[in-house]
Amino acid sequence: MALFKPASTAWLLAHELRLAWRGAMSGRKGSAVGSLIALAVAGVALLALGLLLGLGLRGREIPIQPLTIVIVALALAVILTLMLSTTLAGAADALYVRGDLDLLFSSPLSPRKVLFVRALGLGVSALFWFLIPAVLLLTPSIVLGHPAWAGVFVVLIAAALTATGVGLLLAMVLFALIGPRRTRTVAQIMAALIGAAFFLGSQYRTLMGDKASESLFARIALDAREGRLQPPPLADLPLRAALGQPLPLLALVAVGVAIFLLAAWTLGRRFADATAATQGAETRKAAVGPGRAFAAGAFRATLRKELRLMGRDAALLSQVLLRVLYMLPLALVLARNAADQPAWMLAGGAAGVAFLAGQVAGSLIWITVSAEDTPDLLALSPTPVSVLNRAKLTAALIPVALLLVVPVAILAWFQPLAGFWTALGSGLTAWAAGMIGVWRQKPGKRADFRRRRGSSFLAALGEVVVTMLLSAATALAVAGWLTWAALPLIVAVALLMALRRTEEQIAAALRAAAVG
Repeated sequence: MALFKPASTAWLLAHELRLAWRGAMSGRKGSAVGSLIALAVAGVALLALGLLLGLGLRGREIPIQPLTIVIVALALAVILTLMLSTTLAGAADALYVRGDLDLLFSSPLSPRKVLFVRALGLGVSALFWFLIPAVLLLTPSIVLGHPAWAGVFVVLIAAALTATGVGLLLAMVLFALIGPRRTRTVAQIMAALIGAAFFLGSQYRTLMGDKASESLFARIALDAREGRLQPPPLADLPLRAALGQPLPLLALVAVGVAIFLLAAWTLGRRFADATAATQGAETRKAAVGPGRAFAAGAFRATLRKELRLMGRDAALLSQVLLRVLYMLPLALVLARNAADQPAWMLAGGAAGVAFLAGQVAGSLIWITVSAEDTPDLLALSPTPVSVLNRAKLTAALIPVALLLVVPVAILAWFQPLAGFWTALGSGLTAWAAGMIGVWRQKPGKRADFRRRRGSSFLAALGEVVVTMLLSAATALAVAGWLTWAALPLIVAVALLMALRRTEEQIAAALRAAAVG
């Protein structure tokens, strides 16, 4: 077809979407066929739900009133933030990590066309996860008497264009300020913050308590009924556009297209020039920059190396940061309960803190031990393997210790004994998960951490069971039942002894894995 002839915009866009699909499917067990089957099942469920929704709303209209205006505006804001988190991280990958812009810019293709298609690919990728569910949910309602509701699809397209443009602009600003290497790290962290903000918002009832949250929502509903709820100017545009009114729909589309074109065309060439210039500058800087003295001793040198690699790993930082943010609701609940509740009421929260500490430690120890980039070099070094493993374990536990500071400090302030047991149990859980990672290490690629950690099934199962047992022991200790806490502790120690390997056994297992 002429539409998809080589070097055309459609041909380039199809290539971008193909790469996006491969990236989404890579690292998953099974083939893309399994993912397609899962998506098909979810699609059928959404279509059935949409049919029920269409039958229930048949003959009914959505009123344009303050409450519905606020609800739709907030929903669009949430969708925009989630799209922005996707496009922000995707922009860093597409414009820097893939590293193919130099090759494309040296081809007969126009650099502006390349950047335009790449930006459009980001927008389509962000739109896909919202447009397809919307189509399945709303198509029955559209067929059953609400054709104007097709405006929702156009609103989502405008939102995707807006989010893509803003994500590209933010990536460009970061690129100019801090360079391409740090841009990806910051972009991943910002994406994690935006995504976690939605999670924290969904935990409002947990954070504020049922009484406070119910009173807030009841007050909003009361203000809406009595006419005191007055949305700001233009807040009704999303609702009117979603209901198919032409002028609001045109306004939203115009804003989205303008922001997208500003990012992809007006700033596109400048971004391409900045990419080439900054890559050259950073290469020269790396070549002539001042050297740093080695740390004294193999332990300190290995520890510093592992911590520095963690600091450079954008995917690792974003996932650890997400777990930190997910711990905030738990910490706030503990703070609220610790002030006026007995210690045994804090047992569940303490177990959650300990379990999360073990999970983070297990992830980090896989990064430092199994995903070592130079295992052959370390194997030939004169430093004993035990020293290297201790340094790697310490590097994995330091972020966990920082992660535990806030919840443990809150508990210790109100309930010192509960804080002590939580700190002890969390530290023991993290150490146990780390030791399992050392004993049952399995070589893998560091990049696999972004999608799925590659440890062995036995190590993963043992880590989960031991972590759960030690979390249960922590909860029982916080509740004051020390005798009962000894039971899961003994079982966990027995499992650790069963999973333990000597240095000779670890080396033999690694050699067997390499041969196999």
